[in-house]
Amino acid sequence: VQLQASGGGLVQAGGSLRLSCVASGRTYSSSTLGWFRQAPGKEREFIARITWGYGHTRYADSVKGRFTISRDKAENTVYLLMNSLQPEDTAVYYCAKDPGSTGTYAHWGQGTLVTVSS
Repeated sequence: VQLQASGGGLVQAGGSLRLSCVASGRTYSSSTLGWFRQAPGKEREFIARITWGYGHTRYADSVKGRFTISRDKAENTVYLLMNSLQPEDTAVYYCAKDPGSTGTYAHWGQGTLVTVSS
């Protein structure tokens, strides 16, 4: 399984970006796909996740109402739409796959850098 994240870049505060993560191979309905981020000098933190089968979502409080996770089964892709970006959202964003929705993300993408300027 390979996960290829893209869509990061430089954006001004208040702006938007959409991240994409394409998964190789088949993604089963039992899977959960998630987004995480790691800011400089900080630990990696959970941002959002979506169940592949039913599309149930969950968000970290820090992004709730601003970020939206979605998936396109036909494209085997998960998205993260980020609105109202703030400088504190600056981080490397990673997508990850939990094949059995057990809470363990076994597969990780390479990360894409999001920089929000003030």
